[in-house]
Amino acid sequence: MFLVTAEGAENGLEFTIVRPFNWIGPRMDFIPGIDGPSEGVPRVLACFSNNLLRREPLKLVDGGESQRTFIYIKDAIEAVLLMIENPDRANGHIFNVGNPNNEVTVRQLAEMMTEVYAKVSGEGAIESPTVDVSSKEFYGEGYDDSDKRIPDMTIINRQLGWNPKTSLWDLLESTLTYQHRTYAEAVKKATSKPVAS
Repeated sequence: MFLVTAEGAENGLEFTIVRPFNWIGPRMDFIPGIDGPSEGVPRVLACFSNNLLRREPLKLVDGGESQRTFIYIKDAIEAVLLMIENPDRANGHIFNVGNPNNEVTVRQLAEMMTEVYAKVSGEGAIESPTVDVSSKEFYGEGYDDSDKRIPDMTIINRQLGWNPKTSLWDLLESTLTYQHRTYAEAVKKATSKPVAS
């Protein structure tokens, strides 16, 4: 990013930089062991979706106190299209593309996802919906992350007049409806296979 902006300042390079803040929606990530590797950790929404599909507690790393914002992919694409369609207003700028109105702690996200999934699946809530785990236990040695990631939308609002529209509840409902319809049967089949002795 710094090299690009320096090249723009020194040699007139035309550029627009997009900084995505947790773009989510249907087909956003893999479900371990179903359409992705059994090992590895997808992003938080896919991790929680995986737990909900398997009716397992959602794992809250270090209590789930980190704060995040989430934006629906359709809103994010709208922002990028505005940049493409308005190069004179987008050139030379770095745009945060996120939704500060959808700010939650990871714990609040887990609670909300549990409630939304119970609604869209018709299966009811999990008895023990969350469990706390340490970052060392979940990610391994040396894990480090920021406690708060909230985008400042001043530049994109000023330059393009853009603001995100979709509430966190609505984007979770759309995403989890897709996850349930697409993966629920596959997860049931995978978890009911007999274990070789």
